[in-house]
Amino acid sequence: MQNEGEPAQQYQIKVTLLHVRPPVWRRLIVPGHVTLGALHRILQTAMGWHNMHLHDFEIDGVFYGRIIEEEDEDVLRDETRVRLDQVARAEGARFRYRYDFGDEWRHEVLVEDIAPPRPSETPVRCLAGRRSAPPEDCGGAPGYAMLLAALKQPSHPAYRDWIESYGDFDPAFFDLAAVNRALAALE
Repeated sequence: MQNEGEPAQQYQIKVTLLHVRPPVWRRLIVPGHVTLGALHRILQTAMGWHNMHLHDFEIDGVFYGRIIEEEDEDVLRDETRVRLDQVARAEGARFRYRYDFGDEWRHEVLVEDIAPPRPSETPVRCLAGRRSAPPEDCGGAPGYAMLLAALKQPSHPAYRDWIESYGDFDPAFFDLAAVNRALAALE
């Protein structure tokens, strides 16, 4: 653990959306002192989502999330009071991030590297990624699979509905520069 006032270590994490094929993932640099609440906002931005749904983290069997009502404290720890470097202390640490309890977007977060701070670099940035995240409210992994199938066949019965709902969604598209601009706007 670092001393008060000392620059935060840099965490390189890989966030992989589970249960979808082809894989959707992002490789990010974040400061170790970031709270899980702030990490949620970073993950939302990196995936291109809009924070419209509930979420939680599960780390070593403990759930962390946003406390909305007093009763939430019976099942969740407050994500705004816990830092990444307090719950993921070593390279190779893994934990789960879940977004949208209806669609059940589950992610694995893997700590790939923990490095000394590099003050000359942007503290939060995306190094790489693959594919667009599924559109919000598309029905989870099963709905996303149907969307991908429909997009491949304009004659598919659901093709028109999907196009009306999601426009010109391109599942293969990933724009690293756009993600980094959006991440920079968080700070």
